[in-house]
Amino acid sequence: MQNILLKTENLSKSFSNGGVMQHVLKNIDLELYQGDFTVIMGASGAGKSTLLYAVSGMDTPTLGTIMFADTEISALSQDELAVFRRKHCGFVFQQIYLIDGMSLMDNVLSAGLLVNKDKKAVVDRAKELFASVDISEELYEKFPTQISGGEAQRVGMVRALINQPEILFADEPTGALNSQTGLDVLNTLTEFNNQGQSVVMVTHDMRSARRGNRILYLKDGVITGECNLGTYRHGDMGRHEKLSAFLSEMGW
Repeated sequence: MQNILLKTENLSKSFSNGGVMQHVLKNIDLELYQGDFTVIMGASGAGKSTLLYAVSGMDTPTLGTIMFADTEISALSQDELAVFRRKHCGFVFQQIYLIDGMSLMDNVLSAGLLVNKDKKAVVDRAKELFASVDISEELYEKFPTQISGGEAQRVGMVRALINQPEILFADEPTGALNSQTGLDVLNTLTEFNNQGQSVVMVTHDMRSARRGNRILYLKDGVITGECNLGTYRHGDMGRHEKLSAFLSEMGW
Protein backbone atom coordinates (compact mmCIF):
# COMPACT_ATOMS: atom_id res chain seq x y z
CA MET A 1 0.00 0.00 0.00
CA GLN A 2 1.38 3.40 -0.98
CA ASN A 3 2.16 6.03 1.62
CA ILE A 4 0.02 9.18 1.47
CA LEU A 5 2.38 12.12 1.11
CA LEU A 6 -0.18 14.91 0.83
CA LYS A 7 -3.90 15.05 1.51
CA THR A 8 -6.53 17.76 1.02
CA GLU A 9 -10.04 17.99 2.42
CA ASN A 10 -12.66 20.40 1.04
CA LEU A 11 -9.93 22.44 -0.62
CA SER A 12 -11.46 25.58 -2.12
CA LYS A 13 -10.09 28.76 -3.65
CA SER A 14 -12.11 31.83 -4.60
CA PHE A 15 -11.21 35.24 -5.97
CA SER A 16 -13.11 38.48 -6.16
CA ASN A 17 -13.12 39.90 -9.68
CA GLY A 18 -14.81 43.28 -9.88
CA GLY A 19 -16.94 42.41 -6.88
CA VAL A 20 -17.98 39.06 -8.38
CA MET A 21 -16.71 35.93 -6.64
CA GLN A 22 -15.04 33.37 -8.87
CA HIS A 23 -14.78 29.89 -7.38
CA VAL A 24 -11.66 28.39 -8.95
CA LEU A 25 -11.32 25.27 -6.76
CA LYS A 26 -14.40 23.63 -5.24
CA ASN A 27 -14.22 21.30 -2.23
CA ILE A 28 -11.42 19.12 -3.56
CA ASP A 29 -10.56 15.95 -1.64
CA LEU A 30 -7.25 14.59 -2.93
CA GLU A 31 -4.51 12.20 -1.89
CA LEU A 32 -1.03 12.29 -3.44
CA TYR A 33 1.15 9.23 -2.94
CA GLN A 34 4.85 8.79 -2.38
CA GLY A 35 6.73 7.80 -5.53
CA ASP A 36 3.92 8.68 -7.94
CA PHE A 37 4.24 10.78 -11.07
CA THR A 38 0.89 12.57 -10.86
CA VAL A 39 -0.28 14.66 -13.81
CA ILE A 40 -3.00 17.31 -13.56
CA MET A 41 -4.81 18.03 -16.83
CA GLY A 42 -7.82 20.07 -17.91
CA ALA A 43 -8.86 22.90 -20.19
CA SER A 44 -7.50 26.43 -19.79
CA GLY A 45 -9.09 28.06 -16.77
CA ALA A 46 -9.95 24.75 -15.10
CA GLY A 47 -7.82 25.61 -12.06
CA LYS A 48 -4.81 23.36 -12.71
CA SER A 49 -2.07 25.80 -11.69
CA THR A 50 -4.19 27.12 -8.83
CA LEU A 51 -4.45 23.58 -7.47
CA LEU A 52 -0.71 23.02 -7.80
CA TYR A 53 0.09 26.31 -6.06
CA ALA A 54 -2.35 25.54 -3.25
CA VAL A 55 -1.13 22.02 -2.47
CA SER A 56 2.52 23.15 -2.60
CA GLY A 57 2.01 25.99 -0.12
CA MET A 58 2.67 28.70 -2.69
CA ASP A 59 -0.89 29.97 -2.35
CA THR A 60 -3.35 29.96 0.55
CA PRO A 61 -6.69 28.22 0.10
CA THR A 62 -9.92 30.05 0.90
CA LEU A 63 -11.32 27.00 2.68
CA GLY A 64 -10.22 23.47 3.51
CA THR A 65 -7.13 21.79 4.87
CA ILE A 66 -3.89 20.54 3.33
CA MET A 67 -1.83 17.95 5.20
CA PHE A 68 1.72 17.43 3.98
CA ALA A 69 2.87 14.32 5.83
CA ASP A 70 2.17 15.32 9.48
CA THR A 71 2.09 19.09 8.90
CA GLU A 72 -1.09 21.06 8.25
CA ILE A 73 0.43 23.52 5.82
CA SER A 74 -2.88 25.32 5.32
CA ALA A 75 -2.50 26.57 8.93
CA LEU A 76 1.06 27.94 8.55
CA SER A 77 1.97 31.62 8.37
CA GLN A 78 3.60 33.00 5.22
CA ASP A 79 7.03 32.93 6.86
CA GLU A 80 6.50 29.36 8.06
CA LEU A 81 5.35 28.36 4.58
CA ALA A 82 8.50 29.82 3.02
CA VAL A 83 10.69 27.71 5.32
CA PHE A 84 8.53 24.64 4.71
CA ARG A 85 8.75 24.97 0.92
CA ARG A 86 12.54 25.30 0.99
CA LYS A 87 12.90 22.08 2.97
CA HIS A 88 10.19 19.89 1.46
CA CYS A 89 9.25 21.10 -2.03
CA GLY A 90 11.00 21.61 -5.35
CA PHE A 91 9.58 23.74 -8.16
CA VAL A 92 10.07 23.71 -11.94
CA PHE A 93 8.14 26.29 -13.96
CA GLN A 94 7.62 27.11 -17.63
CA GLN A 95 9.57 30.30 -16.90
CA ILE A 96 12.83 29.09 -15.39
CA TYR A 97 13.61 32.09 -13.15
CA LEU A 98 17.36 31.59 -12.92
CA ILE A 99 19.14 34.70 -11.65
CA ASP A 100 20.95 36.24 -14.62
CA GLY A 101 23.72 37.82 -12.56
CA MET A 102 24.75 34.53 -10.93
CA SER A 103 26.59 31.56 -12.39
CA LEU A 104 24.73 28.27 -12.83
CA MET A 105 26.49 26.79 -9.82
CA ASP A 106 25.72 29.83 -7.65
CA ASN A 107 22.06 29.70 -8.71
CA VAL A 108 21.90 26.18 -7.29
CA LEU A 109 24.01 26.89 -4.21
CA SER A 110 21.90 29.91 -3.30
CA ALA A 111 18.94 27.54 -2.84
CA GLY A 112 20.88 24.74 -1.17
CA LEU A 113 22.64 26.89 1.41
CA LEU A 114 19.33 28.24 2.68
CA VAL A 115 18.67 24.77 4.10
CA ASN A 116 22.10 23.16 4.56
CA LYS A 117 24.99 25.31 5.86
CA ASP A 118 27.55 22.62 5.00
CA LYS A 119 28.80 24.16 1.75
CA LYS A 120 30.92 21.16 0.76
CA ALA A 121 27.93 18.83 1.08
CA VAL A 122 25.77 21.18 -0.99
CA VAL A 123 28.46 21.55 -3.68
CA ASP A 124 28.94 17.77 -3.83
CA ARG A 125 25.20 17.20 -4.27
CA ALA A 126 25.02 19.95 -6.90
CA LYS A 127 27.81 18.31 -8.91
CA GLU A 128 26.09 14.93 -8.65
CA LEU A 129 22.80 16.42 -9.87
CA PHE A 130 24.49 18.39 -12.66
CA ALA A 131 26.09 15.18 -13.89
CA SER A 132 22.74 13.38 -13.79
CA VAL A 133 21.19 15.97 -16.16
CA ASP A 134 24.23 16.13 -18.47
CA ILE A 135 25.43 19.59 -17.42
CA SER A 136 29.24 19.46 -17.70
CA GLU A 137 31.72 21.11 -15.34
CA GLU A 138 32.75 23.72 -17.91
CA LEU A 139 29.22 25.14 -17.69
CA TYR A 140 29.23 25.63 -13.91
CA GLU A 141 30.54 29.21 -14.12
CA LYS A 142 28.46 30.17 -17.15
CA PHE A 143 25.55 32.57 -16.71
CA PRO A 144 21.94 31.72 -17.65
CA THR A 145 22.08 33.96 -20.74
CA GLN A 146 25.02 31.91 -22.05
CA ILE A 147 23.23 28.55 -22.26
CA SER A 148 20.30 27.10 -24.21
CA GLY A 149 16.70 26.96 -22.99
CA GLY A 150 16.91 23.19 -22.51
CA GLU A 151 20.11 23.49 -20.48
CA ALA A 152 18.54 26.24 -18.38
CA GLN A 153 15.50 24.08 -17.62
CA ARG A 154 17.77 21.22 -16.56
CA VAL A 155 19.68 23.62 -14.28
CA GLY A 156 16.28 24.63 -12.92
CA MET A 157 15.62 20.99 -12.06
CA VAL A 158 18.97 20.74 -10.28
CA ARG A 159 18.06 23.79 -8.22
CA ALA A 160 14.62 22.30 -7.49
CA LEU A 161 16.16 19.03 -6.27
CA ILE A 162 19.16 20.37 -4.36
CA ASN A 163 17.39 20.10 -0.99
CA GLN A 164 16.07 16.58 -1.64
CA PRO A 165 12.37 17.56 -1.64
CA GLU A 166 9.62 15.10 -0.90
CA ILE A 167 7.70 16.36 -3.94
CA LEU A 168 8.86 18.02 -7.14
CA PHE A 169 6.12 20.31 -8.47
CA ALA A 170 6.28 21.13 -12.19
CA ASP A 171 4.02 23.65 -13.95
CA GLU A 172 4.14 23.23 -17.75
CA PRO A 173 7.91 22.50 -17.61
CA THR A 174 8.18 21.93 -21.38
CA GLY A 175 5.81 24.71 -22.43
CA ALA A 176 8.53 27.12 -23.59
CA LEU A 177 10.84 24.51 -25.14
CA ASN A 178 11.13 23.06 -28.63
CA SER A 179 10.26 19.43 -29.27
CA GLN A 180 13.71 17.89 -28.68
CA THR A 181 14.66 19.92 -25.60
CA GLY A 182 11.20 19.29 -24.18
CA LEU A 183 11.75 15.57 -24.67
CA ASP A 184 15.09 15.81 -22.85
CA VAL A 185 13.36 17.47 -19.88
CA LEU A 186 10.64 14.78 -19.83
CA ASN A 187 13.28 12.05 -19.89
CA THR A 188 15.02 13.71 -16.95
CA LEU A 189 11.80 13.98 -14.93
CA THR A 190 11.02 10.33 -15.71
CA GLU A 191 14.48 9.23 -14.62
CA PHE A 192 14.19 11.07 -11.30
CA ASN A 193 10.76 9.54 -10.74
CA ASN A 194 12.18 6.07 -11.50
CA GLN A 195 14.67 6.73 -8.70
CA GLY A 196 11.81 7.38 -6.27
CA GLN A 197 11.23 11.11 -6.63
CA SER A 198 7.55 12.04 -6.26
CA VAL A 199 6.44 14.37 -9.06
CA VAL A 200 3.27 16.45 -9.53
CA MET A 201 3.04 18.07 -12.96
CA VAL A 202 0.49 20.37 -14.59
CA THR A 203 0.38 20.07 -18.37
CA HIS A 204 -1.92 20.44 -21.37
CA ASP A 205 0.42 18.36 -23.54
CA MET A 206 -0.39 14.71 -24.30
CA ARG A 207 3.25 13.74 -24.78
CA SER A 208 4.11 15.11 -21.35
CA ALA A 209 1.04 13.61 -19.70
CA ARG A 210 1.94 10.09 -20.86
CA ARG A 211 4.92 10.16 -18.50
CA GLY A 212 2.64 10.09 -15.48
CA ASN A 213 1.34 6.94 -13.85
CA ARG A 214 -1.70 8.78 -12.47
CA ILE A 215 -3.69 11.37 -14.45
CA LEU A 216 -6.20 13.67 -12.73
CA TYR A 217 -8.64 15.65 -14.85
CA LEU A 218 -9.82 18.98 -13.53
CA LYS A 219 -12.94 20.71 -14.88
CA ASP A 220 -14.37 23.95 -13.48
CA GLY A 221 -12.45 23.54 -10.24
CA VAL A 222 -13.48 19.93 -9.61
CA ILE A 223 -11.59 16.67 -10.21
CA THR A 224 -13.98 14.86 -12.56
CA GLY A 225 -11.90 11.80 -13.46
CA GLU A 226 -8.76 9.79 -12.86
CA CYS A 227 -6.77 7.51 -15.14
CA ASN A 228 -4.10 5.11 -13.93
CA LEU A 229 -1.50 4.31 -16.60
CA GLY A 230 1.04 2.32 -14.60
CA THR A 231 4.79 2.64 -15.02
CA TYR A 232 5.96 4.52 -18.11
CA ARG A 233 7.59 2.45 -20.84
CA HIS A 234 8.95 4.02 -24.00
CA GLY A 235 6.98 3.10 -27.11
CA ASP A 236 3.95 1.76 -25.22
CA MET A 237 1.16 2.65 -27.69
CA GLY A 238 -1.45 1.08 -25.43
CA ARG A 239 -0.62 3.80 -22.92
CA HIS A 240 -1.29 6.49 -25.53
CA GLU A 241 -4.59 4.90 -26.53
CA LYS A 242 -5.74 4.56 -22.91
CA LEU A 243 -4.95 8.20 -22.15
CA SER A 244 -6.62 9.37 -25.39
CA ALA A 245 -9.78 7.45 -24.55
CA PHE A 246 -9.83 8.87 -21.02
CA LEU A 247 -9.37 12.46 -22.22
CA SER A 248 -12.09 12.00 -24.82
CA GLU A 249 -14.44 10.75 -22.10
CA MET A 250 -13.58 13.82 -20.03
CA GLY A 251 -14.46 16.12 -22.93
CA TRP A 252 -10.88 17.11 -23.74
